[in-house]
Amino acid sequence: MVKPAREPRRRLPTVQETSSGGLVVDLSTGVPRAAVICRLNRAGRAEWCLPKGHLEGEETLEEAAVREIEEETGIRGEVVETLGSIDYWFSADGRRIHKVVHLFLLRAVGGTLTVENDPDAEAIDVEWIPFPDLDERLAFPNERRAATAATLRLGELA
Repeated sequence: MVKPAREPRRRLPTVQETSSGGLVVDLSTGVPRAAVICRLNRAGRAEWCLPKGHLEGEETLEEAAVREIEEETGIRGEVVETLGSIDYWFSADGRRIHKVVHLFLLRAVGGTLTVENDPDAEAIDVEWIPFPDLDERLAFPNERRAATAATLRLGELA
């Protein structure tokens, strides 16, 4: 029996994207906690994740992380150190996207929790999450690993 010929699959154009964000940490309550946002995924399900977003203009990775975190959480932070980067692939709008997200550990220096200043209105909620609860709350394994790495560096924030 001869199998019918398969139509060749159309290759999606590949796009490279770079984002920056991370964990902004508050130590004032005695229990370290991080500002984490909730977004709706493409299926409309709520997912808790780290604040992050695209670089604008000539921003450095650190400047973009500070800006994105403040826009999405309302909390101003200062960069303490890098937590490395994560990368992943996904498809959207007829494109295959390879995204690299540079993550930083930041010390909270001001502001008030709010999603009202998120220009893209992607964040639908924000909360201070104690570090011991981040592993349960964060939706993505790669972000949970970054939170674990940040936990090991909390002494550098004091």
